[in-house]
Amino acid sequence: MSDFAFFRFISFNWLTETEKKSKDEMIQITEEVLESKGIECDARISKLSEEQLKEILDEVRNRIKKKKKKSDITIDSESELIIKN
Repeated sequence: MSDFAFFRFISFNWLTETEKKSKDEMIQITEEVLESKGIECDARISKLSEEQLKEILDEVRNRIKKKKKKSDITIDSESELIIKN
């Protein structure tokens, strides 16, 4: 479903090279964002304005950043906080 949203992002030239290469992750998180907004089909995506699409892409980027931050912070066996570089 969100393949279509991904290709709309590309058609507006909004994605970085890294985001283009991370297609599967971008699609997965875009699906999560669309689901949270109650958008369930390509027909609805095709009718979204540029502004709405930008909002969705911003939310996708925010979720990716949060996910990355969570994976960069772990707790070792002695319960000490370790931040990976």
